[in-house]
Formats: sequence, structure tokens, C-alpha cells
Amino acid sequence: MSDPLAFNKIVAGFLCACLLLIGVGKFASFMQGGDGEHHGDHHSEGDHSVSKNAFPIEVPETSITEASAIASTQVKIVPILALIASANLDEGKKLSKKCAACHSFNAGGPNKVGPNLWNVLNREMGKVDGYKYSKALTAFGGEWDYSSLNKFLLKPKEYMKGTKMNYAGLKKENDRANILLWLRSLADVPADLPTEDEIQKEIEATNS
Repeated sequence: MSDPLAFNKIVAGFLCACLLLIGVGKFASFMQGGDGEHHGDHHSEGDHSVSKNAFPIEVPETSITEASAIASTQVKIVPILALIASANLDEGKKLSKKCAACHSFNAGGPNKVGPNLWNVLNREMGKVDGYKYSKALTAFGGEWDYSSLNKFLLKPKEYMKGTKMNYAGLKKENDRANILLWLRSLADVPADLPTEDEIQKEIEATNS
């Protein structure tokens, strides 16, 4: 080449380009390696910190049976006999409309989804002719007195596990007292109203 100065410029430019490429490569490698170590250390420290500072939280296991028992204890049974003595028959009759889709109320009336309710008070459980009771009710035993009817009407499926009675229940004790008084009237000879002695005994038993 005739011009030495031009040749030197070309060589210098080539060397600068090589150095620039090498520098860019080193910088990129450094950045990748640095980020990888940083994230690795971050996770390592984070995991170690969580492991070191965390403490176990024990959650007690509750079986279905235990849960049912707890729920049962939370249902407050209010003494009903005193309320029956001052209940309203007409209000009970109004409430009975909720039951009419599943029960008949007249003497000799047909069984529907549920059994006929004539003479239900003080009747032996599971003894209406022609009605197919659930195994739960058949095995339960006893009579439909004021107390058992009150508990059943409050929460049927809790009082009698496995009953076919598909009803959530009457929460208000005054409503239950009214409908119990009305059920008492569905009889050839209505049952006796609660006596003062029976009322007092129920109150004492509930408070004990």
C-alpha cells in the first residue's frame, strides 16, 4: 500500500473493533453470571431465612362425629312447657300451613310425604298404619310428647340422624309452642296441658 498512514488507520480501526467485541462479550458474560448468582443467593437466603424463622402451626383434626357433637351443644333448648301454657292456637294453625304439603291433619286423613298427624301428641313413634318410616325413626323409639316434638321441630335432622323429615326447623320457641298447642288440638281427646309441676321440673332439668 502506497500510503502508510492510511494503512495504519485501517489496522488501528480493526484492532479497536476486536477490542470492542471482546469487551462486549465479557460484559455480557459478567452480567449473566452475576444475575444467576444473585438470584441463587437470594433464593438460598430466603429459603434459609424462612426455614430458620418459621415455626409449625398445629391444626387439630376434628372428625365429623365431633363436629356434630359440637354443633349439637350449641343448640340451646329453651323450656317449652311454660310457653305452651300461654301459646296461641290460631298462630299455631297459621304455622301449620308450612306442613300441609307433606302432612294431613284430619282424622283418617291420608299419609303424604309424611304421616297423618291426627292424634300425634303422645303417640308412639313410627306407628301410623300404612306409612313407611325411615330406619332412623323406627329405631329411635319413644313417644311424641311435648318435649320430643319440641326438639324435633327445632332441628329434625340433628335430633334424629337419618330422618326423612326434609325441613330445616322452627328456630323461634314461641312458634314451636304455638304449633305444639295446635297439634294438641288434633285429637279425639286432646292431651292434658303441662302442669305447674311439669313446667318446674323441665326448667330445673334444663338449668342443671
